[in-house]
Amino acid sequence: MSDQADIPQHVGYILDGNRRWAKQHGLPTYEGHLAGYNALQDVIEATSDAGVKYISFYTFSTQNWNRAEDEVRGIMSLIRRLFKSDIKRLVKEGYRVVVMGSREGVPEDIVGYIEQAEELSKKGTRATLAVCFNYGGQEEIVRAARRLVEQGVSAEDITIDSFAGVLDHPEVPPCDLVVRTSGELRLSDYMLWRAAYSEFIFLEKFWPEMTKEDVSVILDEYSRRGRRFGG
Repeated sequence: MSDQADIPQHVGYILDGNRRWAKQHGLPTYEGHLAGYNALQDVIEATSDAGVKYISFYTFSTQNWNRAEDEVRGIMSLIRRLFKSDIKRLVKEGYRVVVMGSREGVPEDIVGYIEQAEELSKKGTRATLAVCFNYGGQEEIVRAARRLVEQGVSAEDITIDSFAGVLDHPEVPPCDLVVRTSGELRLSDYMLWRAAYSEFIFLEKFWPEMTKEDVSVILDEYSRRGRRFGG
């Protein structure tokens, strides 16, 4: 494992390949999402145990509503499980949970569970889990711009810092590392502002195949990167 000094502050995970994993194994799509959900628990634990203080993950994008009705229903059941049931375990284990994304179009009960989960876990210090749900990076930037307008900030007073300060949960820092599974080589509208100087790691395996050992490999690879910020 890397030295503590080489550990990223914020790792973002794009959970890709659940459906293809299910198809490969002759299983219904929901089983792929369930397997991905179970893998996420191991990845979170290994990442936080390594010393990473912010862990974000792309659970559902604003475009995912266009998927088949049965698939969306299955994903929503897992989201309810996360915010209604599993939040108790996460709080007990010391995690803080925040949710990034729009509440527009989200079922009312899920909005309530989200608010409750954020409140219950607000004192967690082990790591902050930033759940990107009903999320899109471009839409987050638009929401931030609207907040500045609503605050009456003049154009000449808008800076990088002031803009970053009105993003969804602005306390979540830039991504040091973004990891995507399933062999796809794109961001898919994830963390566009915070990924400005991220390192990227793309893995061939599907998300349900992720293990704690993969986290060690990822963080070791990150520690070997020579990060530069345009200087």
